[in-house]
Amino acid sequence: MATAELTAHELIAKHRPTLDQALEAIRTRAYWSPHPEHPKAYGENGSLDAAAGKAAFDALLGSRLDLGQPGTDGWVGGETSPYGVELGVEYPHADLDELLPAMRSGMRQWRDAGAETRAVVCLEILKRISDRTHEFAHAVMHTSGQAFMMALQAGGPHAQDRGLEAVAYAYVEQVRTPDSAEWTKPQGKRDPLALNKRFTPVPRGIALLIGCNTFPTWNGYPGLFASLATGNAVLVKPHPRAVLPLALTVQVARQVLTEAGFDPNLVALAAERPGEGIAKTLATRPEIRIIDYTGSTEFGDWLEANARQAQVYTEKAGVNTVVVDSTDDYKGMLSNLAFSLSLYSGQMCTTPQNLLIPRDGIRTDQGPKTYDEVVADLARAIDGLLGDDARANALLGALVNPDVKARLEAAPGLGEVALASREITHPEFPGAVVRTPVIVKLDGAKPDDEAAYMSECFGPVSFAVAVDSSADAVELLRRTVREKGAMTVGAYTTDDEVEEAVQEVCFDEAAQLSLNLTGGVYVNQTAAFSDFHGSGGNPAANAALCDGAFVANRFRVVEVRREAQGLS
Repeated sequence: MATAELTAHELIAKHRPTLDQALEAIRTRAYWSPHPEHPKAYGENGSLDAAAGKAAFDALLGSRLDLGQPGTDGWVGGETSPYGVELGVEYPHADLDELLPAMRSGMRQWRDAGAETRAVVCLEILKRISDRTHEFAHAVMHTSGQAFMMALQAGGPHAQDRGLEAVAYAYVEQVRTPDSAEWTKPQGKRDPLALNKRFTPVPRGIALLIGCNTFPTWNGYPGLFASLATGNAVLVKPHPRAVLPLALTVQVARQVLTEAGFDPNLVALAAERPGEGIAKTLATRPEIRIIDYTGSTEFGDWLEANARQAQVYTEKAGVNTVVVDSTDDYKGMLSNLAFSLSLYSGQMCTTPQNLLIPRDGIRTDQGPKTYDEVVADLARAIDGLLGDDARANALLGALVNPDVKARLEAAPGLGEVALASREITHPEFPGAVVRTPVIVKLDGAKPDDEAAYMSECFGPVSFAVAVDSSADAVELLRRTVREKGAMTVGAYTTDDEVEEAVQEVCFDEAAQLSLNLTGGVYVNQTAAFSDFHGSGGNPAANAALCDGAFVANRFRVVEVRREAQGLS
């Protein structure tokens, strides 16, 4: 066992104030973040500035990342950046029959440490990751295709916020039950019955985190830290094209656990050989008791059906929809939608896909607008937003994989093109595949069009769906969320009855709703400690990031009771 260099007392003194602020933030839902978004905020108190972070990333290229894990039987790698850079990093390949038992060996000490100590150890891990935000930003950029600023913010502070949020919820749920209780039941003239009772949160076992390609840290940290904070060991299985950000996370976690006197094997990496496909093998092993997954509906459904020994948390695909009924800020609506459709080339699980617009048009502060006018004006807004190639590269990033490019290229065959996609050259990375969004017109009354708009088309593809009325739009919204799921729903209306109808659909089908966004907040963005990402109540996801349900079933409370001494 490791010798502690960081004592629990020191960690509590250092991080308890941050934990308390996080607990207050999830109670009030007010804005709060301990992790700065601005790149220039880093470079002091041990954190890496921009130049040092880039140098640290460059030093990783072509290297072997030895994590010191037991059971290493070889080395694997092969990541290529969506920007055309060969990363060349090698990672340990694990013999699971040796690694998994080693992971369990430290769980008793981790369990006995208690909820507060586990929480502050997790906060120390997050602090050290935060200090390396610039390095992690390059790792996220060159595995996901996000533009640098988005990779820094979403892959750095926003991901760290989501991890901290999970720790806060985990702490709340574990301390909900007291450590002990003196129980006395009166028996009339007889002596009372008296028991001493102790209550201990106990972990389920080893948690498996199955990472995604597009947001390896943002989507990975909630499950990782929720499981670790509740006493479980965590095996991290990254997406084969996005190993580096999570491998660095595992490296930091193992270092902190060692320094805090815990077994570093509480966190380990399971990188895979090309085509090995170890997720299914891992997911059904009896040692795996918790699974966190972000990715396709097909594999998410398979996990829910087959990983019966585990508590499974999934975020899958959905068809995000915006109802466009009316607006008192037409320009603001178009600007907001243009940004939402363009950000990270639509490669977000929250990006709108279907825009439901009455075929007779909508009411606006600029007078009535026909369906054709709304679609044409939105196309012009996107063209204006992305007209400058430098700005376009900063917003779009690169297409994450060839499947996205194939869907984009196939989209014009689905209907009339209102906005054609164009190719953009990246001046720094000529190998990057950068494309602007496409908008395709579809008719909600035509059965042939339904197959397109009722399926997720992940990437920079959106459908302007003509419907007979706003009432029809609301009913199509209901059917879409019920059958396909949605991570986000948006609506634009100045009509109280339409607003109420959309809201009732979202209540009935458990979908998160954004109404009349025309400023600097977008439907595809959520803030930790305040916004819920997903609801867990429709087919797009069976969990929300983050609420009590996301953490409470990662542990169970075991009671030990004995007769009280001193009473006769």
